[in-house]
Amino acid sequence: MGEIHAGHPHRELVLKSYKKHYTCDGCKEPGIGSRHRCEDCNYDLHKDCMFYKSTTRHDFFPNSVFKFLLQPPGHSERCCDGCGKPVRGFVYHCEEKGWDLHPCCRNLPNKLKVDDIKFKLRDKVLKKCFWCNRRRLEGSVSGIRGWSYVSKCEKYHFHVYCASEMMLEGWKNESYSNNNDNDQTAPDSLALALENLELPIQRRSRGSGGDKFIRIVKKFFKVFVSILLGDPTITLTCLVAELMR
Repeated sequence: MGEIHAGHPHRELVLKSYKKHYTCDGCKEPGIGSRHRCEDCNYDLHKDCMFYKSTTRHDFFPNSVFKFLLQPPGHSERCCDGCGKPVRGFVYHCEEKGWDLHPCCRNLPNKLKVDDIKFKLRDKVLKKCFWCNRRRLEGSVSGIRGWSYVSKCEKYHFHVYCASEMMLEGWKNESYSNNNDNDQTAPDSLALALENLELPIQRRSRGSGGDKFIRIVKKFFKVFVSILLGDPTITLTCLVAELMR
């Protein structure tokens, strides 16, 4: 049995899982693995887009109320105040302040733990991101700093925007493309792509003996991707792969 969604009221959406990645028909952002789907209409939604709240709040905007909208308001381009990427579909919007959040960004956890490293989501950072090597988002809209995950030890910094870009680059990775037609599940294929993805920090740190450092960085990205896509099986697959190394 499926469920009806306001953005697709004429047919039920059923939880499915497929190998190939997809574009969510709600927020228009990428997804992989689990999705809520209407086969007849070829319509897919992220978990966070499927199960939305009519109104919500966020700790980074303590005096603001966000309303769930099926389309961004107005006619000019709007960008998510979490990741800095354009808003093209479902959005949590604060009418009073003009803030916008993708549903998946709205639901990012405030804290993460990778091995023994604790990360906290922050709206302000003082050091450079390990993906883009910048403090400020490259190509971001004026006034949008974007959120970052920062480790408690202050050694690891990642823009939410850059982590999502890493995911897209992972999908373009040749090893992932070559496995689309075999028996691997979507999480298996994405985990392999992320494992083989060369991070910019690796290009800058060859020969520095930072194997553990790089391993933590890659594991963080894997955990982040599973949360962003709403598919915990990606995290499980990645953890199993780490245990078998």
